[in-house]
Amino acid sequence: MSPHNDAPSPSGSYTAGFNRISSFRANGSSLLSDHLMPVDSHSPLSSSYTSSNMDTSFHMDRPLVPGVYVPTVCFFDQETEDVDTATIARHAVRLAKAGVTGLATQGSNGEAVHLTHSERQLVTATTRKALNDAGFPHMPIIVGCGSQSTRETIQLCREAWEAGGDYALVLPPSYYASLFAPSMETVMEFFNAVADASPIPIIIYNFPGAVNGMDLSSDVIVKLSQHPNIVGVKLTCGNTGKLNRVAAATRNKRNDASKPDFLVLAGSADFSIQSLVAGGHGILAGLANIAPKACIKTIELYNQGMHAEAQAIQEIVSQGDWTAIQGGVVGVKSGMQGWSGYGGYARSPLPKPTAEQAKKWKDGFRDLILLEKSL
Repeated sequence: MSPHNDAPSPSGSYTAGFNRISSFRANGSSLLSDHLMPVDSHSPLSSSYTSSNMDTSFHMDRPLVPGVYVPTVCFFDQETEDVDTATIARHAVRLAKAGVTGLATQGSNGEAVHLTHSERQLVTATTRKALNDAGFPHMPIIVGCGSQSTRETIQLCREAWEAGGDYALVLPPSYYASLFAPSMETVMEFFNAVADASPIPIIIYNFPGAVNGMDLSSDVIVKLSQHPNIVGVKLTCGNTGKLNRVAAATRNKRNDASKPDFLVLAGSADFSIQSLVAGGHGILAGLANIAPKACIKTIELYNQGMHAEAQAIQEIVSQGDWTAIQGGVVGVKSGMQGWSGYGGYARSPLPKPTAEQAKKWKDGFRDLILLEKSL
């Protein structure tokens, strides 16, 4: 939900389908028992669930299909800043009932950087249980697992699997980027090592704004797509040329867009139609926390050939997304609070919005909310 970078990027795909990942899941589950050591296992939050009391519906095949995926907001008690599991569960079910394709925890909107390891697991497990209990056991959950070291990223992937996650969304490391080997060699090694060890498939997260401007080229993404445990990419860079190159290079031989081998998602709702024109499969966009039906309708109308109608909705969605981009997670939560009666505040040190800011953001979402309520 942050500004995307439209800077141009330089221009053997993964074609064997999701069945190829079964061996990685099996190997990963054995690694869990041998190597998974919770970083903060003494936290009272970690007692909220255990792997032993999860039924089999926590771990089942949940293929990635085209559609609208939502990086969910994380909710906190407004006084203590403790994780608010009741609101997390309620919001997840609301989105599922609206018709979204899947959810993502621990993204930028999920304030992953503000959570401990056990809190991350708690949020994902709460989301999985809420979906299962509400009759959505087949809805996939993508879990943000990016970290600066290969070792911790693998650990986060394992913990995501343990908590009921189906896919890991991974940013490239960037803190020591000036020391990396040339030609993205270090980044390639990082993703391949994580994919080798992760019990769940990897989705590459290309978001230059979150990694000191590092922008993965289409060449790098296509090469990484050849790994059998790397199954998709989220492009928050906003580069539709790159999206087109990746989608074209990774298209399955069956030419069946309804069952892609490598899922290519736009990272913001304001270029939903543009991404579809370029061969993408949908969006993973924070705006859908506020207006899931509008995001879904935009894509549905385009896919039905009703391009003028899709364009009309896209214009309202894009304007609403600009409000969200400017306000970030603070503005998104404020907008949710103003229009839906819940949302609360981000965790410290992010500031609480002033009354003037809250009014500005609520007004900025007005047309989008009116559209949402009409659907």
